[in-house]
Amino acid sequence: MLPLLALPFPAIDPVLIELGPFAIRWYALAYVAGLLIGWWLAKKLCASPALWGGKAPIAPEEFDDAIVWVALGVILGGRIGYVLFYNLAYYIENPLQALTVWHGGMSFHGGFLGSILAMALFCRRRGLPLLSMLDIAAAVVPIGLFLGRLANFINGELWGRVTDVPWAFVFPHGGPLPRHPSQLYEAGLEGLLIFTVLMLVIRRGGLARPGLVAGLFVLMYGFARIIVEFVREPDPQLGYLAGGFVTMGMVLSLPMLAVGLTLILRARHRPALGGAAS
Repeated sequence: MLPLLALPFPAIDPVLIELGPFAIRWYALAYVAGLLIGWWLAKKLCASPALWGGKAPIAPEEFDDAIVWVALGVILGGRIGYVLFYNLAYYIENPLQALTVWHGGMSFHGGFLGSILAMALFCRRRGLPLLSMLDIAAAVVPIGLFLGRLANFINGELWGRVTDVPWAFVFPHGGPLPRHPSQLYEAGLEGLLIFTVLMLVIRRGGLARPGLVAGLFVLMYGFARIIVEFVREPDPQLGYLAGGFVTMGMVLSLPMLAVGLTLILRARHRPALGGAAS
């Protein structure tokens, strides 16, 4: 039986500042803040030889240019991924709408693939080791995921399924029934938990095993996303794909489990940088 009362949804305006036709939204700020904080932390990690068992294979100043490539990969990949994975039929009929990024619609999995492609091209151009670049990126991505999921909550979007748990919210655009705050679950799992685990692994020499940190991130994100999908409301244009519970988020996350495990196993059998032990 559903409760008569639910937690009041916080009245936070999704628009932080509005100046005429221009508006600064919390969601956009989450992307910017995630990129800037990630850029700062990436440089700090590469400037710490103790974490690598010697000199880092990537100089900190490389990230001054890499951040531009990654930002483009995330934005373009995220939008293209949303168009292809979540609403292709609509955008085939309305192709110009695919350009209206300000109306929302970004896919993590698309942004994930876009950022990997951008880093691969950047590393090839600069002669840098891709696995170490992916390790650094994986270490800082949870910061952006945490901030982005908080912004999803502020926007009152991507809410969870109807529930009777005492911490449920009635979302402004989610109907009259209380729902799981799945955005906050994802902020905790994809953001705080993964970040904490990766930082502990890095402190124990994880960066000296190229691909290990990246593999852990991919594996843990895949598990976290699949778990939350059980209580997250599927996109209305797609609904459930099979069995009344399988969602597109689950389908896109399943390959991440295999990729993450493969990276971890290969990293464990690869010689450590600088002869470091872990």
